[in-house]
Amino acid sequence: MKILIRNGVVCDPQNKFEKKADLLIENGKIRSIGKILPARARGVRTIDARNRMVVPGLIDIHCHLREPGREDEETIRTATRAAVKGGFTSICSMPNTQPVIDSVSGVKFVLETARQEGVVNVFPVGAITKGSLGQELASIGKMKQAGIIAISDDGHPVMNAVIMRRALEYCKMFDIPVISHCEDTNLSQNGEMNEGYISTVLGLKGIPRQAEEIMVARDIALAELTGGRLHIAHISTARSVDLVRHAKKSGIRVTAETAPHYFSLTEELVKASNYNTNTKINPPLRTKKDVEAIKRGLKDNSIDCIASDHAPHLAEEKDQEYKTAPFGIIGLETTLPLVITYLVNNGKLTLRDALMKLSVNPARILNLKKGNLSPGSDADVTILNLKETRTIERFESMSRNSPFLGMKLTGFADGTIVGGKVVMLNSKLLV
Repeated sequence: MKILIRNGVVCDPQNKFEKKADLLIENGKIRSIGKILPARARGVRTIDARNRMVVPGLIDIHCHLREPGREDEETIRTATRAAVKGGFTSICSMPNTQPVIDSVSGVKFVLETARQEGVVNVFPVGAITKGSLGQELASIGKMKQAGIIAISDDGHPVMNAVIMRRALEYCKMFDIPVISHCEDTNLSQNGEMNEGYISTVLGLKGIPRQAEEIMVARDIALAELTGGRLHIAHISTARSVDLVRHAKKSGIRVTAETAPHYFSLTEELVKASNYNTNTKINPPLRTKKDVEAIKRGLKDNSIDCIASDHAPHLAEEKDQEYKTAPFGIIGLETTLPLVITYLVNNGKLTLRDALMKLSVNPARILNLKKGNLSPGSDADVTILNLKETRTIERFESMSRNSPFLGMKLTGFADGTIVGGKVVMLNSKLLV
């Protein structure tokens, strides 16, 4: 099967290619880029990408699929459909399911379910410790053989520094990163939002920024000690960005991600929304100063990736008092338009730089042969309509816990191709 994407502007940041060109896909691979075939060549499916951008498939380095265990909130099938709608061709599933993905059988379950029911590439992340309890290392070597691409106890920090040291040391032999959920739970315990003036006014227990920053500093120190590869998840404060920036300049093997809500929303929304629990996120929404620091960190490459941290919850779970509602929001379908609206259209990042954060860098950090449009590479392609404006109203995800409902955003995926298979075209799912 041949697919010819015509008349679009092809942007491939890894290969420093950006110009109007045609892209030919054959047998699930990128065949060539340029003026390739006449429009009506026999046996070729033609897609007109006029006024569109043709880019490497987006990669979400951090999302929660909920399966196994909480299929009432999300399944691998529904999450991958949401990914398609958001322009993602590959997603990395966090292991904090029920049961935790801390064994070969758990990894095989995710991979096999994704093969049978998923519609994008799913790369599982294994747990650092058994049950994500922070007490004993999981079977990391065996999980790596089974197919994990990183380890993390996301949702739970590894409070024991010795365990974290051993994880960083052990993962060196596999050249995979340890993804750290940086939170000192002794400081954040029972917290509900960012600690400060607004939390005091609202009568909500605060989570001090130091709960994140202390653990960022600790894990950077451990990465320096071990020489291991550290990736810091959902970075949210100005000081955390400074710590990562300094660590990189010092040659420490550290990378970092943030999520769209940390450069688009502040703690003030908790008050403005009248305690809307869709503003309850961990780490919490921070201050305007932190938001600006996150943007600077993205611009100067202190922050390598933008991840959705897609975390589905049932409406009845979120429909509680603020103190008892769970943390987390969905994000697979809003990440791209939030990046375009708040970063690209505001001149904080070029489109090329944004694609580095959404595709090239995640692939590099996880050693995936993705994130580019080189001839011979997998035909994972996203077609973007940078001018389209929509009001966020509905989701392919089973859950709707989003603070962006009702918001008008610009820049959406118009087409998604996974391994040479067209799974969305003209914004309509075909799977």
